[in-house]
Amino acid sequence: MEKVKFVIGNLLGMLTIGCILTGGTFAHESEKDKELGQGIIFDIEMTSDVVETFKKEMKDIKEGIRGKETAPSQKEEPEKKIMEGQNVESEKMMMDGKQVSKKEVMFGKREISEAEKQLMIGLKEGNEEKSRITPVQRMEIEKRMGTSFLPIAIKEPFEMMMEKMKAAKPEAAKLHNALLEERYDLSNKAAQGVKMSRGKPVQEGVRVKLAGGMTWEKLGMMSSEDIEKKGLFPQGFMPLSHPNHAIGGMVFIKPEIDEIKKLEDRDLNRFDVDFDLPDHFLPEFPPPLFLTTRPDLGDVTQGKLVNIKNFSDIFKGILNPKQLEGLRLLVTPFPQQEFNQTDDRRTEHATLGVACLDCHVNGHTNGTIELLQDLRPQPFRKRLDTPTMRGVYAQQLFGLQRSIQTIEDFSEFEQRTAYFDGDHVTAAKKGVFQPDRLQVEAMAEFQRMLDFPPAPMLDAYGMLDPKQNPTESETRGQALFFGKAKCGVCHPAPAHTDNKRHDLKLERFYEPCLINGVMAAPEGPVKTFPLRGIKDSPPYFHDGRLLTLDDAVEFFNLIFELKLTEEEKKDLVAFMLRL
Repeated sequence: MEKVKFVIGNLLGMLTIGCILTGGTFAHESEKDKELGQGIIFDIEMTSDVVETFKKEMKDIKEGIRGKETAPSQKEEPEKKIMEGQNVESEKMMMDGKQVSKKEVMFGKREISEAEKQLMIGLKEGNEEKSRITPVQRMEIEKRMGTSFLPIAIKEPFEMMMEKMKAAKPEAAKLHNALLEERYDLSNKAAQGVKMSRGKPVQEGVRVKLAGGMTWEKLGMMSSEDIEKKGLFPQGFMPLSHPNHAIGGMVFIKPEIDEIKKLEDRDLNRFDVDFDLPDHFLPEFPPPLFLTTRPDLGDVTQGKLVNIKNFSDIFKGILNPKQLEGLRLLVTPFPQQEFNQTDDRRTEHATLGVACLDCHVNGHTNGTIELLQDLRPQPFRKRLDTPTMRGVYAQQLFGLQRSIQTIEDFSEFEQRTAYFDGDHVTAAKKGVFQPDRLQVEAMAEFQRMLDFPPAPMLDAYGMLDPKQNPTESETRGQALFFGKAKCGVCHPAPAHTDNKRHDLKLERFYEPCLINGVMAAPEGPVKTFPLRGIKDSPPYFHDGRLLTLDDAVEFFNLIFELKLTEEEKKDLVAFMLRL
């Protein structure tokens, strides 16, 4: 027998089920661990052939291969074999010296579905066909095992919970970093002479890796059916998971953590997970802040990070009292799911919480991530890269997949819903801030003053100004943007957004599969974000899966079957760098 230790998150995975049904013995770390679905650490003793199957399944998860489930090939004595039609719920196993039914270990005291019963029988028999379940059935099983709500009563001592999560952190980070290395070229390759608004170099080149022997030209000539059939859709174009998707929550970049600690002595450093992408793929920190009311001032902050201690000094005489009050609310920290004063937090010490401008730093973005609050179960929740607040005056829809009509409503939604994963029960426990309408209006008024960065090459219509002598490449890129490449269909000038939502139907290119905790499944319509000032806002797409503008061009060239040439792709990037 071999002993294997592993950690699961809020949803009990099929690997765990496979181990249970092939003779696994559980050794719980504490009484808390006996409660299924609460983030459990198991020691499991398994026979050698089960260990090999377990290792193979772990490798498959890393590679995103979940098309079929391979059952252990161990042979069992005939009298112990469950035959079809027998009562699988009566099967017993030993747990902590007690005899319990395997059904109770897996699913609790409730009726099990046909998919669950099929899986149990198939795994026990070693029958590959019976143990194979579809992604939809997999999600149905996980949904039935979980809950839409987070636990309210925390029975385990905080110090014990923290130490467990710290111990599990390195392995989770190792798996996620391996996924990033497999997908991307993460090296620092700055474009010559191309800078963000405050001078940070912009990264260039396609960073998404292709399968061996494949080229972008060959791939671009293939149909979606052929790409899906041959499994050639680039892994870097698949949904990107949270660094620890089972846990989720807000994760801040290190420069932000360090600066807020220095300025406010407030802790934004989680003990259970770290931010994942290299700094050279992120927006500059801190970014400049431009106001629609005072374009003559340029960067109002003069390189400072706006926070609760300096906002009045920076904006005194620039904002009226109502706008200043709105800004005060935006830089005031309030309790949040992972950052609060209760023992259900993810910082070593109790903390005041999170401010709106901790993520939307200086009214822009710092690359902070979280999970979409709308969805359950956990694998269907999308990673969200913080969008910029620049130019919100030109937007009519707010939220990735919501139809929130006003910035006032969105400001209220952020506090009451986004801060607490859409769980109003947990929000009440941790001290949710519920702004009244006057406060929301003040916050919204300041946000509407946030402007795009200057674009000296554009005219009043958001097009290249011939008087500014754009290059031939930039001029060709503009013609492509509004012509062959069809970018302008969804991104019309001057703000380069149509204020609508569109379904890209990426599921044409791949089978639904589980990748490092996130389900690659149909995503539905998502919001069209403005492209003005786009070079200041990497990485791209709603989950940050596209690291450079070159990646974005290859992505849309493939999914819309545009068949652009290499020169045309470079021209498109040249134009977008001028927006």
